[in-house]
Amino acid sequence: MHVKKYLLKGLHRLQKGPGYSYKELLVWYCSNTNTHGPKRIICEGPKKQALWLLLTLLFAGLVCWQWGVFVRTYLGWEVSVALSLGFKTMDFPAVTLCNASPFQYSKVKHLLRDLDELMEAVLDRIVAPEPGRTNGSRTLNLTIWNHTPLVLIDERDPRHPVVLDLLGRDNTLNGSAHSSPASGRTCSAQECKVAMRLCSLNGTACAFWNFTSATQAVTEWYVLQATNIFSQVPRQDLVAMGYSAPRMILACLFGTEPCSHRNFTAIFHPYYGNCYIFNWGMTEKALPSANPGSEFGLKLVLDIGQEDYVPFLASTAGARLLLHEQRTYPFIREEGIYAMTGTETSIGVLVDKLQRMGEPYSPCTVNGSDVAVQNLYSDYNTTYSIQACLHSCFQDHMIHNCSCGHYLYPLPQGESYCNNQDFPDWAHCYLDLRMSVALRETCISMCKESCNDTQYKMTISMADWPSEASEDWILHVLSQERDQSPNITVSRSGIVKLNIYFQEFNYRTIEESAANNIVWLLSNLGGQFGFWMGGSVLCLIEFGEIIIDFLWITIIRLVAFLRSLRQRRARAPRDSPPPTVAELVEAHTNFGFQPDPASQAEGYPHGQPLPIPGTPPPNYDSLRLQPLDTVESDSEGDAI
Repeated sequence: MHVKKYLLKGLHRLQKGPGYSYKELLVWYCSNTNTHGPKRIICEGPKKQALWLLLTLLFAGLVCWQWGVFVRTYLGWEVSVALSLGFKTMDFPAVTLCNASPFQYSKVKHLLRDLDELMEAVLDRIVAPEPGRTNGSRTLNLTIWNHTPLVLIDERDPRHPVVLDLLGRDNTLNGSAHSSPASGRTCSAQECKVAMRLCSLNGTACAFWNFTSATQAVTEWYVLQATNIFSQVPRQDLVAMGYSAPRMILACLFGTEPCSHRNFTAIFHPYYGNCYIFNWGMTEKALPSANPGSEFGLKLVLDIGQEDYVPFLASTAGARLLLHEQRTYPFIREEGIYAMTGTETSIGVLVDKLQRMGEPYSPCTVNGSDVAVQNLYSDYNTTYSIQACLHSCFQDHMIHNCSCGHYLYPLPQGESYCNNQDFPDWAHCYLDLRMSVALRETCISMCKESCNDTQYKMTISMADWPSEASEDWILHVLSQERDQSPNITVSRSGIVKLNIYFQEFNYRTIEESAANNIVWLLSNLGGQFGFWMGGSVLCLIEFGEIIIDFLWITIIRLVAFLRSLRQRRARAPRDSPPPTVAELVEAHTNFGFQPDPASQAEGYPHGQPLPIPGTPPPNYDSLRLQPLDTVESDSEGDAI
């Protein structure tokens, strides 16, 4: 019963509203608020009232402007970077080793025979520009050459540049062709630009890949043609043609514990062939480093077998290596370094740990699940990296635009690698994508950095190894251990010694933190409001209260207006005054009475019977029946 009574009182209070007008509400707020300016508006004379009104509005505007600046700064999600130093025993990094030459020439020579003959003819033509000095008795397979030839662009006449085919034809840029020997035209490197011609649509659309040096041109051309050949060879055959771990890794020592090629995990890299990873942490726990210093690191002796390099594919001799975190894929082509043969390379390692905050502060990802690019390296069960995302993005665009995938990147299921036979336009398409700035920006915008990353900073030093005094016995021992031969089977030009170690166990942590948090925002908002207006949080609550009252009064008046409007519309319109009581009584008692036709036509529609006269009931509020509890609640409300 009491609950119902209080609910009825609340309903009456809502229907009644605040009980005062807009002006009364404003005067009450200015008289009772704790903010200093509004009080002076109603307490001073007319001139001071105008002055205080101007000052109050000015400072209120300044407060709102400052609040907008602080809120916009807070929503900018800026970060500050803190650098801290730590000291602890750390896990030794994963070490990936590759040979600069992906394959042994003795095992791939049969695949590259035609390509090597073309390469030799090209070099003869470059070295001896005159047609009479080249070897014309050689029979060449021009199938590869006709698809993607090397050319010289003669621009001595800028209005009519001529494209000279290195092995036979020359034609102007408008497409007309004729025999090179007949023209007798020659061109030196200073007078012409070396370029690679890439065509599509049966040669109707061509592009030229220009180079400043013939060395760069022939190297890129050979790599492109070798890619076409190796993309059609099964992966297991490519692995068999690379350098095996027992032949490449001659000696291994980790700290004081001996190791061998069996402690390395083999993977195949399309650019470097067989690569071997130490301490990858895929199937076993990562190895910790006992102490900093060179005697507690990883010591390796490698034989890269430089005498069996592919002559035109690998122009650099040495070992390629990369230090990276466990369970991450080694992008050794982009991030690795070379170790030179005939030297001992010492690599001191320092560790940097990066910790990013993530959204909305930093566009990073924890595991790559929120990146809109399919990770093609997920088959290796490795963690996410931005390099994996960028390569996957490029391969996805390659498949979408060229209908095939590039040999250097993993393939999605059901797709094929590009080759000249099945996809004759792939080289032209690949060049367009490789040169596309829009594609690079698209992939960079789609990929994200990892929120937690470990970087290894290296200090590298080198010395000749072995020395002249020890070279003979060291090479004899290494030859005996690997090949069981009393003769020397390894050479100084092929061996590499590596020494990888932690310089110290100190590590740096670079951590992001929010530059502007919610405490910073609230303190600045309150400081500005208190400085310009002399207010506090309670003043804001008072201001919110008056806003609610304003809305309350407005809603009640709007409802009352709509109700009165609906009542006025419900009343029937009368163009003439209603009939009097005497006329109604006469019409009811005297059946022969005829009212005024004009009045009848104006007052009542045709066919509507006249109302029965009578005295209307009194309209007194005292006769309205109400429940007793309602009357009681009203009286109590009035008393209150």
